[in-house]
Amino acid sequence: METPVAFSSAGLKLAGIVSTPDDLKPGERRPAFLVLHGFGTGKDSGTTKPAAQLFAKLGYVALRFDFRGCGESEGKRGHIICLEQVEDTQNAYDYLAGRDDVDPERIAVFGHSFGAAVAVYTAGIDKRFAGVISSGGWGNGEVKFKGQHASPEAWARFSGMLEEGKRRKAKGEQMMVMRWDIVPIPEHLRANLPKDSVMEFPVDTAQSMFDFKADDVIGNIAPRPVLLFHAANDSVTPTSQSISLFQHAGQPTDLVLLADIDHFPFSDHNPRAIEIVKGWLAKFLPVQTAA
Repeated sequence: METPVAFSSAGLKLAGIVSTPDDLKPGERRPAFLVLHGFGTGKDSGTTKPAAQLFAKLGYVALRFDFRGCGESEGKRGHIICLEQVEDTQNAYDYLAGRDDVDPERIAVFGHSFGAAVAVYTAGIDKRFAGVISSGGWGNGEVKFKGQHASPEAWARFSGMLEEGKRRKAKGEQMMVMRWDIVPIPEHLRANLPKDSVMEFPVDTAQSMFDFKADDVIGNIAPRPVLLFHAANDSVTPTSQSISLFQHAGQPTDLVLLADIDHFPFSDHNPRAIEIVKGWLAKFLPVQTAA
């Protein structure tokens, strides 16, 4: 069952959907997942919605929601700042923990791409989270961007854009930039983005991503479990980003690189990806239903 919900973050109303298992009994408390969407998309994206529905099918309560400035949530459209999304995730945790059908000691977080970086960072600074699944995530914004804007010419354009943004901000101006100037996505993958995705952002968004370093805090998650999931040849977020996260993480942390997929593994309802997630959950966050 899916139920629209709303909760508050920094005085803003955020819109979400709670998916509950079909066999959930009255008074029963289940482990739960927060499901975080990618860069400028939303709770019904082709990765976020299938992931939340998968968790519910496997017996978990799952909350997917729109970050501030995205989808149906309040906030200035497209004004996406990494640390503000971390705050949204913590407030989403508070909402889930207050539900009668959720075990507040067993709330984990799943994120994809941008949402994965936020998921890792949030769990790294907030010990309440029971575990993390990162899909196509990243740990160092500067290094990530250097991989995404790899040629000398592309890097000069990107770094020049950030510097121009700083100059204009010092004058009290706000510079807007297009999505593809921040995160290039090959033409053949752009259909994976929802039609209502944000396409224009303040340059502050790119700067916040540049400065964001989940690598610095992932080691704090141990001994809570982490699953780092990435395409072996990712054409959007460099695969080396999840490898770096693994190198900075404590244990137990699993790193899985899958061939023959690209940046959106759950969009294709990939059975291999699903089986990996199911096995990890059975080991680290199993569901125990009421008799």
